[in-house]
Amino acid sequence: MTAPKAPPHPHLVLAVATVLPGMGQVMNRQPMRGLIFVFFAVLLGAFTLKTAAPDVSFVGKTAGALFVWAMAMMDAYRTARLRRAIWERDTK
Repeated sequence: MTAPKAPPHPHLVLAVATVLPGMGQVMNRQPMRGLIFVFFAVLLGAFTLKTAAPDVSFVGKTAGALFVWAMAMMDAYRTARLRRAIWERDTK
């Protein structure tokens, strides 16, 4: 019997999720979840951009998108770490 294919390494998933929001979920074979994170990043980013005062910094104006992006990164890494641990346990 052949061993199942190894899931991507959690650090690789984290690196990809850091570059592009939602792509870590795609690497974890959760494309719909990734699309939901991208949707809410755009939605909250647009909301904070429109509602922020004119003198607020760029980070302040995009805080909603940055928050969702950070949550997507943590979610992708956590899922990849769990999937990798389960794969390692099952292949021993």
